[in-house]
Amino acid sequence: MSTLSSVSSQPNQNPNPNFPSPMLEPYLEQQQEMHPDPPDYEPQNDDVFYSDDNNNPPRSFVFPDPDPDPDLNLVSRSTPKLLHVSFNQDYGCFAMGTDQGFRIYNCDPFREIFRRDFDCNGGIGTVEMLFRCNILALVGGGETPQYPLNKVMIWDDHQSRCIGELSFRSEVRGVRLRRDRIVVVLEQKIFVYNFADLKLLQQIETIANPKGLCAVSQVAGSFVLVCPGLQKGQVRVEHYTSKRSKFILAHDSRIACFTLSLDGNLLATASSKGTLVRIFNTDDGTLLQEVRRGADRAEIYSLAISPTAEWLAVSSDKGTVHVFNLKVSLGNLGSDSSDSLPDRNLAATTSSSSLSFIKGVLPKYFNSEWSVAQFRLLEGARYIVAFGHQKNTVVILGLDGSFYRCKFDPATGGEMAQLDYHNFLKPEEAF
Repeated sequence: MSTLSSVSSQPNQNPNPNFPSPMLEPYLEQQQEMHPDPPDYEPQNDDVFYSDDNNNPPRSFVFPDPDPDPDLNLVSRSTPKLLHVSFNQDYGCFAMGTDQGFRIYNCDPFREIFRRDFDCNGGIGTVEMLFRCNILALVGGGETPQYPLNKVMIWDDHQSRCIGELSFRSEVRGVRLRRDRIVVVLEQKIFVYNFADLKLLQQIETIANPKGLCAVSQVAGSFVLVCPGLQKGQVRVEHYTSKRSKFILAHDSRIACFTLSLDGNLLATASSKGTLVRIFNTDDGTLLQEVRRGADRAEIYSLAISPTAEWLAVSSDKGTVHVFNLKVSLGNLGSDSSDSLPDRNLAATTSSSSLSFIKGVLPKYFNSEWSVAQFRLLEGARYIVAFGHQKNTVVILGLDGSFYRCKFDPATGGEMAQLDYHNFLKPEEAF
């Protein structure tokens, strides 16, 4: 899942994470469902606590300061500082953490559906949703954190309080949720917990990982986790169903970004150079495809694979979102297709440039596969991307508060058409 965070804090010296502290209440242990519904709410499925029903206005809760100054409070509440933004697991919603609390938005149609502001403007540096249910993972952030930066708070918004916490000796760099697991990312270690009772299941050592890079699959019955390995350019793939690990040397430079398909079969990676994106089969580590974002170095902020695994979206500091066509059939990933797998240095199944007939003479750059569609943004701003629920649409979120939805034409390609734009940091006049 894609995230952006502006929280920056040095980890404690000599990091030595301890085991999780006891739960505040055995609430999760007592419930078969991890997302109880309000007594007067009748869900149509198991993930509708944060409803996108346009007939329901967004709920807003503010925990007042002990001795607030009305004028100062009004100013601070109307101009939150964005610390973090991330999509939920199916990209239908996104959450943002601010120096005041957190908010949740629906993507299509765009609308704010929930906000919670904490007393004394307590900052939230990480908000990890669990689909649309009322259980979230929160980590403090900003100048006045609501919670310590070395703790993951399990927040139940039905009860409006934390029902559990996980404590560590160093700063939490990232959190990933599944219905059955909580994954916590530290600078050089990853912890995997059982969601029902917060039992520690595994510890994974990694190379320095200040961005908190980690990805998990979301399909029931299969659990794939990807994290940095122990050396530069390496990723580690954990297959929990088959109880095996796979190490892939994806790049010569350090890993800058990666993402998984929802079922965990495909892995897309980018290095610190930011010129190439590679797509791997997570089952055997084979390189399936290689695409080129550009010729000059760039910082890759976000990668996204469409739910159908037909498309790959890439955002970077160059201010352009690229969409590439994936030439991979998910139905064939489990079969023995070694005869058709591409060479590491030149993907035979990818579409090349018009100069491919002299690929033995010209540099590899001219044989590269380029994006099908593009969308131009402000250069240097940080954006994350996901594929929308409407066909051939891309949703883009920026740390400047911008929300874009655009559409690409698979046949003609070129510039994407902008369908929607909002600034989700702009104060709402009324709810």
